[in-house]
Amino acid sequence: MPASGKRRYASALRSRSAEATKTRILDAAKELFTNQGIDGVTIARIAETAGVAAATVYALFKSKEGILRALMRASLFGQKFQDALAKLEGVTDPVGAIALTAHVARAIYESESAELGLIRGASAFSPALRNMEQEFETTRFEMQEQRVAHLFAKAKQREGLRLDEARRILWMYTSRDIYRMLVHEGGWTPDRYQQWLSEILVRALVNDEAGREWASSLD
Repeated sequence: MPASGKRRYASALRSRSAEATKTRILDAAKELFTNQGIDGVTIARIAETAGVAAATVYALFKSKEGILRALMRASLFGQKFQDALAKLEGVTDPVGAIALTAHVARAIYESESAELGLIRGASAFSPALRNMEQEFETTRFEMQEQRVAHLFAKAKQREGLRLDEARRILWMYTSRDIYRMLVHEGGWTPDRYQQWLSEILVRALVNDEAGREWASSLD
C-alpha cells in the first residue's frame, strides 16, 4: 500500500476509534444522568463508567455541559428531525413550509421524549439543563426565521402582522410546553398534535386568501 494510502487508512481507524469512544462516553453519561440526575454526576464518574480516562472526556467534550449538549443535540436533531427537515426543504410554497413546521416540531419532541424523558424527570431543576434548554430555544428561534421571512417576501402573511411578531408566534406555538400539555398531559396522539399545529399556524400567520389556496391544495 502506498504511504498516502496507509496514512488515510490510519486516519480512518483513528476517526472510528474516536467516534466509538464518544459513543461510550455519551452512553455512560446518559445512564448516570438518568439514575442520579445531572448535578449529581461528575466527569470522573462518567469516565470510570465509560472505561476511559477523565482527560479523554475533557478532550472530547470540554465539560459536563458539553456532554449534555451533545446528548441533547443527538436527541433533538437526530434522524426524525433530519427526515422532517429534508421534507421541508423540498417545499417552495411559504404557506406549505409554515404548515410543515408542525412536522419538524413533532419530530423534535417525539425524539426528545424517547431519548431524554427520564433525564429530564431526574434533573428538572438542574441549572445545567436549564442552560442547555435556553440554548436550544435560541437555536430553534433562529432556525425558523427563514420560513417566516419567505412568507413575508411573498406577501402571504396575515394582514397587520409584523415580521417580529410572526416569528414570536411561530416560536410560541411550536414550543415544548404546548407539545407537553397536549400530548403528554392531554392524551393527544402525535398525529393529532401535528394536524392541529399545522392548521393553527396557517390561521395565525397566513392571510385568508393564501390560507384558502393552501387548504384547497390538500383536497
